[in-house]
Amino acid sequence: MRQKFNALKLNEKDNVAVALRSIEPGEFLSVQGDIGTIKVMEKIPYGHKIATDFIPKSAKIIKYGECMGISTEEINPGYHVHVFNVRGLKNEERLSALKEVQIP
Repeated sequence: MRQKFNALKLNEKDNVAVALRSIEPGEFLSVQGDIGTIKVMEKIPYGHKIATDFIPKSAKIIKYGECMGISTEEINPGYHVHVFNVRGLKNEERLSALKEVQIP
């Protein structure tokens, strides 16, 4: 029997996954390659991000293995990660993130 996944982690460093369909509260997050089970705490629309790890306030949101924003509040696993709890990067943060990228 094939395992069905409802979310996708784009990089092993990511602290969020992307919903492959709308996910309802009470469902468990099923991400290919992840062993743990995370209970979804609120409705996650298709294509939106869901926290797979605890994300402290003012921490980096990592997607594609890169910083794509900063949390504006604590985000627990299983919760929606979107514009209401993430802000974009300021210029100096964007430049700092680019310096962190190591090109082989």
